[in-house]
Amino acid sequence: MGLLTILRKQQLKDRQIRVLILGLDNAGKTTIVNRLLGKSVKDIHPTLGFNIETVTRDALTMNIWDVGGQKSLRPFWHNYFEKTDCLVWVVDATATDRLTDCKTELHSTLNEDRLSGAGLLIFVNKLDAIDPLEQSEIVHTIQSELDLSSLGKHQFKVLGCSAYTGFNIEQGFDWVVTEAKSRLFIL
Repeated sequence: MGLLTILRKQQLKDRQIRVLILGLDNAGKTTIVNRLLGKSVKDIHPTLGFNIETVTRDALTMNIWDVGGQKSLRPFWHNYFEKTDCLVWVVDATATDRLTDCKTELHSTLNEDRLSGAGLLIFVNKLDAIDPLEQSEIVHTIQSELDLSSLGKHQFKVLGCSAYTGFNIEQGFDWVVTEAKSRLFIL
C-alpha cells in the first residue's frame, strides 16, 4: 500500500472528499452546484474565479470547488488540482461545435499527475434544450468525441443531465460518493 493510499484512508475520520467541477465556459457548472444545494438556478452569472460549497451526502462531506471555465481562466486550473478525489467535467450538449476544445481541455487536465486516479463524472448538460428523441444520440456522440477509451487510470461515468430541471444531478453525485467510498475509505 503506497503512502498516498494510506493518507487517503486516513480521511476516514473526517469522511471528506474534494470534488472539482470543470468544463468550458457556459456549460452549466454553477447551475449544477446550485441545483444540488437546492438554490435558485435562475439568473446564474459566469464564475469569475471559483466558488466553494460543502454538501453532506450519505455520511460523506463533499467540498465542491466550482471553477470558472473562461479561456482566460483555464491556464490557472492546475492551481485547483491538489488533493482532488473526483473531477466532475461538464459538457454543454447544445454546443457540439465546441467539442474539439472540450476534448483538448479534458485530456490536458487528465494528464496532470495530481489528478491521477481521481474519479471522473462527465455530465452532458442541457438535455432539456434537446429534442427528447435525440438526447440519447447526443450523449453517445459526445462520449465518442471525447475519446474516453484512453482514460485508463480513471474510473469514469458519463451521464446526460439537465441542471435546470434537475434531471440526473442527484444520480451523478450518488455515483461520485459511491466511487470515492470504494476507492478511498476502509469499508
